[in-house]
Amino acid sequence: MNMLSYGQTVQSAMYVPLLHRCIETSSLSNAKALHAHMVKTGTNVDMFVATSLVNVYMRCGTSQDAHKVFDEMPEKNVVTWTTLITGYTLNSEPVLALKVFVEMLELGRYPSHYTLGGMLNACSAAHNIDLGKQVHGYAIKYETDMITSMGNSLCRLYAKSGNLESAIRVFNRIPDKNVITWTTMISACTEDVNCMELGISLFLNMLKGGVMPNEFTLTSVMSLCGAKLDMNLGKQIQAFCFKIGCEPNLPVKNSTMYLYLRKGQTDEAMRLFKEMEDISIITWNARISGYAQSIDSAKDDLHARSRGFQALKIFRDLVRSAMKPDLFTFSSILSVCSAMMALGQGKQIHAQTIKTGFLSDVVVNSALVNMYNKCGCIDYATKAFVEMPTRTLVTWTSMISGYSQHGRSQDAIQLFEDMLLAGAKPNEITFVSVLSACSYAGLVEEAERYLDMMQNEYHIEPLVDHYGCMVDMLVRLGRLDDAFSFIERTDFEPNEAIWSSLVAGCRSHGNMELAFYAADRLLELKPKVVETYVLLLNMYVSTGRWRDVARVRKLIKHKDVGVLRDRSWITIRDKVYFFRADDRTHPRATELYQLLKNLLEKSKAVGYESYQNVELLDSEDDDKPASGSVKHHSERLAVALGLLETPPGATVRVTKNITMCRDCHSSIKFFTLLANRVIVVRDSKRLHKFKDGRCSCGDFGALL
Repeated sequence: MNMLSYGQTVQSAMYVPLLHRCIETSSLSNAKALHAHMVKTGTNVDMFVATSLVNVYMRCGTSQDAHKVFDEMPEKNVVTWTTLITGYTLNSEPVLALKVFVEMLELGRYPSHYTLGGMLNACSAAHNIDLGKQVHGYAIKYETDMITSMGNSLCRLYAKSGNLESAIRVFNRIPDKNVITWTTMISACTEDVNCMELGISLFLNMLKGGVMPNEFTLTSVMSLCGAKLDMNLGKQIQAFCFKIGCEPNLPVKNSTMYLYLRKGQTDEAMRLFKEMEDISIITWNARISGYAQSIDSAKDDLHARSRGFQALKIFRDLVRSAMKPDLFTFSSILSVCSAMMALGQGKQIHAQTIKTGFLSDVVVNSALVNMYNKCGCIDYATKAFVEMPTRTLVTWTSMISGYSQHGRSQDAIQLFEDMLLAGAKPNEITFVSVLSACSYAGLVEEAERYLDMMQNEYHIEPLVDHYGCMVDMLVRLGRLDDAFSFIERTDFEPNEAIWSSLVAGCRSHGNMELAFYAADRLLELKPKVVETYVLLLNMYVSTGRWRDVARVRKLIKHKDVGVLRDRSWITIRDKVYFFRADDRTHPRATELYQLLKNLLEKSKAVGYESYQNVELLDSEDDDKPASGSVKHHSERLAVALGLLETPPGATVRVTKNITMCRDCHSSIKFFTLLANRVIVVRDSKRLHKFKDGRCSCGDFGALL
């Protein structure tokens, strides 16, 4: 720069290392100063120097300046075109990269394999798989598809588009695989739950082939261990990281910590966290996501909720730190709020997404819609959905499912039709949601039409869940013979849920002959869920079939299915209260029981009749299961506390770990009338929104 200031002559070749220095220091101002001097001396017409200048502007994030230089160049070679294409992709403008490539071909220029590789990366970023396939064809035509860098780009394109089969075919054709090739395929396997074993196998083959993995490879492999919950293999990978010196690498440590959290080994995960000298937002996200993902694998409900609270605490610590949450943070923590029905925290996080600008992201918005749906706030979910600038299939499906669960079947069906008009292609999960909506409303013709549409228009083979919706609908309508005929004529094996639904429906509608037949089929499946046995016991006891009662009790003992651990939670003013059946540990227990006594007496006066059930509930001492019946299940006590300690008119929200019984379901309907409240109970199978003496499940959600 001193030479320039003194007006000394500068050879054109000297500009290139200077421009590279601008890239290294991210100095846009120096790049523009050099550009001005190049124009003054006429050096800007030199194709080699001008191409370097295009690269500098792209690397500094000013693609408009880069394109202006490109347009002013009197001559361009394939390197110049390639620089512009890769620069647009680097600046998250892949559509413009595709446009430049098409323009290049129209002018009769021939791309190199570097150009084609850059184009494949642009196609991957733009999710334009069709154009990517055309580029692949071009590469095959000119025999460049087996060049390692080209093969890597092709693997990345197909893997990112979800076409792992094509990615594997490309991978197998690459003669000289480098560490990027192997890492690309291993990383792709982390995205597909059905390919995790393949990912591990690829890693072992990579080692056998003498290719040394880098930190990105090991991060992907450790992520596979986390997804598989394979602690034994994870520890071997961790030892391998120590051996080759990658263990201090932050991404490797993050993925290792994530594995320990998924396995519930929080002390070891915390040790790793404390040892980290540099902590990134990815580290915080790994901690939050680790706890969030471990909720479902917790050994019991208390541990599950404890992990959820840990995730919320970590998020709070992150917000108070110097770092800021990103879209992955928000999507993970909103999933925790969904699992715990933590509406208060969810609303606070919603406010933070607005403040930080992440609400516009489709992933965060989808998580927000799901959170409100799971917390029983369908109106908030609708508002969030309507305000979304773009929607994915996951978002559409989540909203359709939300309407269905809240008993708003017509809204669910209308939204499904709107989705088709918008050009979104439904998958099998979407069809489960819309068939469930038809089931709730008893819309047989519509359900049959959608089942036919799924098979003939979208070529999706029905799964047991789709057939389950059809059976559930016919059972709700009391068309028990039709439901049984549907099972017999349809080529699928009914699962435990379908036979249980038929048993419960037959019992409700008085067709005991068919109920007993369905019960026998259910027992042939050797159910592993204790609630299924309780359902059968209640039916056999109510009909006086004592031999069957003895048979089921023997099966329970032989299968060691355990006892129903009835647990419910309610959050009031950011404090969580936990209840068991007949729990008297709360300081206001006397008031709770008095309130329930008054509500039940008043309910009986307006039509409530109690159901007597056989119980397999645990006692206060978990090692000594109680026999006989209980008076108040846990959700009834939690509801009573909500009525006592929340303001008049406030919605009471309760989470329960097992299915509601008929008696609690029936009584809570009457409580909503007497207290003039909305009561939401989310049990292990569905969300129940009680309002004005009715439930969103249509009274078919309590099977026991």
